[in-house]
Amino acid sequence: MSAHIAPHSLPVTARPPRSALLLGIARRSPTFAAGLLIVLAFALAAILAPWLAPHDPVQSFPDKVLLPPQSDFPLGTDGNGMDLASRLIFGSRYAFAILLPVGLLSLAVGLPLGLLAGYRGGWVDEVLMRAADVLRAFPTIILALAVVAAAGPSLINVVIVVGLLDSPIFMRLVRAEVLALRRAPFVVAARAQGCSTARIILVHILPNAILGATAQLPIRMAWAVRISATLAFIGVGIQAPAPEWGAMIRQGAEYVISGEWWVATFPGFTLILLVIGLNLLGDGVQDLLDPRRRASGK
Repeated sequence: MSAHIAPHSLPVTARPPRSALLLGIARRSPTFAAGLLIVLAFALAAILAPWLAPHDPVQSFPDKVLLPPQSDFPLGTDGNGMDLASRLIFGSRYAFAILLPVGLLSLAVGLPLGLLAGYRGGWVDEVLMRAADVLRAFPTIILALAVVAAAGPSLINVVIVVGLLDSPIFMRLVRAEVLALRRAPFVVAARAQGCSTARIILVHILPNAILGATAQLPIRMAWAVRISATLAFIGVGIQAPAPEWGAMIRQGAEYVISGEWWVATFPGFTLILLVIGLNLLGDGVQDLLDPRRRASGK
């Protein structure tokens, strides 16, 4: 007669509470925690913009042009009499409408090409890498400026152009990882067992090769925000009266000499803060994925 074990006598592995897990991640990488807090603050501002903004971002108050910060307009007004605080809050929506699709498009193009180039090698690798070299040989801002000016200054055009121009970064990152992994023992064993090329790439190589690209993604998103703001500042990106930070800085630059410093200062500070947050987030992800740090438990 077999022994019966009561359900309550079975060993139970206690899971740490979610708050303890988040605290552990923050201790391992304060950089990651700081970057995540900044990016989440901007994300919440983008989501809650209609409730957070005191005014319509494109509503003009003709009798309140270039007002300094005050109670009705916490950050002042611009040259068109529009509330700067409301425009900055809604501008976070344009920032995320750039950085998210640009990052995903760059990764979606560069990841499969990097996998193909690194695993196949030979003439496939040579052709793809030379194409990437040609694309990266031109100054990015000049090439983006020319293409966006020719295609038209719309949000979709900016996303497509900037995303495609940044894809070689991910292609090279993934290719370098694949070159190191394709002769690894577990890949050789999978090939000896008769696994198909698609299975080897997707199941055995991809999960390991994507780590570097994951750490680089927030940093490239920060680059996308800067490029988009630069295009808008030059006048070929997202156009006014859309509350885009680069266009706001461009308008505010006209008033710095006459003393209306707030028109350009607040959009510039907001842009810098988001870029810093994304870069901190990328550095933090890199720390968390570093095998040496994980092995030491730091």
